[in-house]
Amino acid sequence: MTLYSRFTAHIDAALDALVAAGTLPADLNRANVTVEPPRDATHGDLATNAAMVLAKPAGTNPRALAAALAAELEKIDEVAGVAVAGPGFINMTLTSDSWKGELRAIHEGGADYGRSTRGAGNTVNIEYVSANPTGPMHMGHCRGAVVGDALAALLEWAGHNVIREYYVNDAGGQVDVLARSVHLRYREALGETVTIPEGLYPGDYLVQIGQDLGTEYGDRYVAAPEGEWLVLFRTRAVAAMMDMIRADLALLGIRHDVFSSEAELQAAGKPEEAEATLRARDLIYDGVLEAPKGETPDDWEPVELPLFRSTQFGDDQDRPIKKSNGSWTYFGADMAYHYQKAQTADALIDIWGADHAGTVKRIVASVAALTSGAVKLDVKLVQMVRLLRGGEPVKMSKRAGNFVTLADVVNEVGKDVVRFTMLTRRSDAQMDFDFAKVVEASKDNPVFYVQYAHARIQSLHRRAAEAGIAGGSADLSRLETDELALVKLAAQFPRIVETAATAREPHRIAFYLYDLAAEFHAAWNVGNDRPDRRFLVVDDAEATRARLFLAAAIGQVIRNGLSIMGVEAVSEMK
Repeated sequence: MTLYSRFTAHIDAALDALVAAGTLPADLNRANVTVEPPRDATHGDLATNAAMVLAKPAGTNPRALAAALAAELEKIDEVAGVAVAGPGFINMTLTSDSWKGELRAIHEGGADYGRSTRGAGNTVNIEYVSANPTGPMHMGHCRGAVVGDALAALLEWAGHNVIREYYVNDAGGQVDVLARSVHLRYREALGETVTIPEGLYPGDYLVQIGQDLGTEYGDRYVAAPEGEWLVLFRTRAVAAMMDMIRADLALLGIRHDVFSSEAELQAAGKPEEAEATLRARDLIYDGVLEAPKGETPDDWEPVELPLFRSTQFGDDQDRPIKKSNGSWTYFGADMAYHYQKAQTADALIDIWGADHAGTVKRIVASVAALTSGAVKLDVKLVQMVRLLRGGEPVKMSKRAGNFVTLADVVNEVGKDVVRFTMLTRRSDAQMDFDFAKVVEASKDNPVFYVQYAHARIQSLHRRAAEAGIAGGSADLSRLETDELALVKLAAQFPRIVETAATAREPHRIAFYLYDLAAEFHAAWNVGNDRPDRRFLVVDDAEATRARLFLAAAIGQVIRNGLSIMGVEAVSEMK
């Protein structure tokens, strides 16, 4: 049990004592009672809003309730002092032994320190990346890939069972365009001079597929009508593209549990199943869409279509699930896909590009309708990344045809730099990725600053061993009060994991690690002016062991946080 969970239990016990004394009714909902650091560190170590939350339903005055609760909290051995602030907030100051105990808890928890059971094993399906299988991964896909993967790890740390899913959009017109593009490369491989017309994919990444097909089939399909080769070339091209996409994702350390095919979904009749479910609930009707707003096009005609009653679930208008030719709309197929996911999960999360913002309401509405509200869909929108080099826009990739490939970026700066950088801002905020800045060795570069803190700690242990001072057990009374401030920040890690998981915001881990690294570097720099306060004092082995014990705990928390982000904690800077 970590410090924050322990004090949550302490406050529960204090509230139970007030119930037993008749000060509080027994049936109060305590779900919104929190334990957190006070906004102003001078006010103490921990704060609780218990009196503020419970006073009104208890029919009492918040400050009076706070005073009664404070009297109970003062009885706890770990508490050095309690103060009631403002209208009823309670601030607690803990004993130094309490923080030393948490320092030991970090060592005991090791690689599991910060893990939580808050998720109670509930299954969350996270769908992320889902790039069209028409080419290699580009940097437009990168941020969503990292955010989704880090969120999956974060939710696992918080006690959820996670399914990582990729939706292969292999049933739309874009894969027919891909097949036609490959057919040209196939003809090229057999000696024909070809020109890639507007509307087809021009990237050199299709050359090898054309060559492979030429070797296998010779000139069999060179002059054949499209109907004879389209399905074959489409199938082979999509398979090759997915192999390429998996390889690109592997460069980022990303692997999915499930790859779901849109074509297979439709072949299995899943859209019809979803439609039947909604019709049985009177949530599909045959109707006519309103004319487009503004000037009506000359060729517009009212057509009766099957419409989903999306407005009953907060959408702006009802949505067609089929086109006039009877084929499924993109929404109709997407609705069925989400219904399929919902049958194996307690909650769904989609990571989408910000350009899909307009479709959020309708798909959230469809999940609510299909599951009768039992499964919630949360859509996280990710803004684009602008690539720069020394402040100047990066040129496009010749191989890709019109974009910068993810592989090129990872190969230049490294997986860890890419992943950490993608989590240094909220996913819904614009981001600049400057090749020069992300590898800069400075405090202004969070990737470097956090990695440097961990490398410093590892170097410290190596140098201590060379000096004949081993780590392990330590007399923690040798730690100064301001050194214990590092423990106070490290102790927040389990709480950060839970709050970040609840908010589904993995960037909070990156922010926290930067703050922790900054505090460690500040403690390290004290030794520049005071040799007796260095982490390694050769002629004071006991003080050194205590500081090694402290540094090792900080290193452990950094490793744990970086593991959530999918970033390696380096032992030395290169």
